[in-house]
Amino acid sequence: MIPAPRTRRLAQLALGLVLYALSMAMLVHAGLGALPWDVLTQGISQRTGLSFGTVTLLVSLVVLACWVPLRQRPGVGTVANVLVIGLLVDPALALLDLLPDPLPLGVRIAGAAVGIGLNGVATSLYVGAGLGPGPRDGLMTGLVARTGRPVALVRTGIEVVVVLAGIALGGTFGVATVAYALVVGPVVHLVLPRVRVPTDERAVPAAGPSTQEAPAVV
Repeated sequence: MIPAPRTRRLAQLALGLVLYALSMAMLVHAGLGALPWDVLTQGISQRTGLSFGTVTLLVSLVVLACWVPLRQRPGVGTVANVLVIGLLVDPALALLDLLPDPLPLGVRIAGAAVGIGLNGVATSLYVGAGLGPGPRDGLMTGLVARTGRPVALVRTGIEVVVVLAGIALGGTFGVATVAYALVVGPVVHLVLPRVRVPTDERAVPAAGPSTQEAPAVV
């Protein structure tokens, strides 16, 4: 199979990360439960007064530092994941805050549902670009490689820890968090094969996100 031009892969990566940030904001704004790692982000944000986007970026950097002992190697997509999502999620939340408050429950449910589906598509796009996993995904795959434990077990263990920590700090765990874990995996399974671009042997392989290929990480 002929490798796809790098410009196409970069464009797909960028689109996927922008949509990922938007999907995160939609779930946070709906108030029915955030993504597993975002429960922790919300809790830290509430305790420190830092914006959601700032905490997202800082947590990503901390997780990325954990790659060092695991001997994981970041790719272009890894760095882009940290910067694009961390910088765009606050503006996305600000736009959603322009909507009437409070929103009817039906609208919030619809927003959460769209956010979950959009997250699955966004994940497929950035993983399919083959330019490197996100920080949380790389942490999972690194632990799998070092411990020999199954992906599902490692992913679940990580996310249980971050969700419990997030709840303790005041993050929002709810029905949307559970729905995300159940739905996003099948969405990625359906979409990813259709958007995965051919890469050469030198390309950094994309690891399936913990929240995706084994329903749980930006």
